[in-house]
Amino acid sequence: MDSREFRNAMGKFATGVTVISTDVEGEYHGMTANGFMSISLNPALVAVSIGERAQTLQLIKASGRFGVSVLSKEQVNISKQFAGQIPSDGTFSFCEENGFPLVKGSLVQVICTVEQEVLAGDHTIFIGRVEKMLVKDGDPLLFSCGKYAELDPQYAVL
Repeated sequence: MDSREFRNAMGKFATGVTVISTDVEGEYHGMTANGFMSISLNPALVAVSIGERAQTLQLIKASGRFGVSVLSKEQVNISKQFAGQIPSDGTFSFCEENGFPLVKGSLVQVICTVEQEVLAGDHTIFIGRVEKMLVKDGDPLLFSCGKYAELDPQYAVL
């Protein structure tokens, strides 16, 4: 199996879409990622997986903190901007929750302190202790098979 075949196979697993953000000396940075998961309820821990070639990797290491903004279905263009898929002037107006950059209007906003770094192949997994979390209602932006998607309301469970 080659890496493209593996990537395509893993793409069959639908995920949510996040923007991972950090603050280094007052300068805000972010990237789109779908490598995000909860790890523990007590203590509250989450993990993000960042590729070794991503600029954000060294920035999170320098900061020791990261934010996760779980995007809503209305935020496709924000995802594309942070993924470098649409032109950007390099500026983005993050909202500053507790002095930390997060994506305004996202469904979930989590601020974390890095607890542990795990080198795993060509990625580093940051395990973060949740300092603060904000949640709002709405439908998530999904990603599967290389495409954005939304939940189908006909399958909604009441």
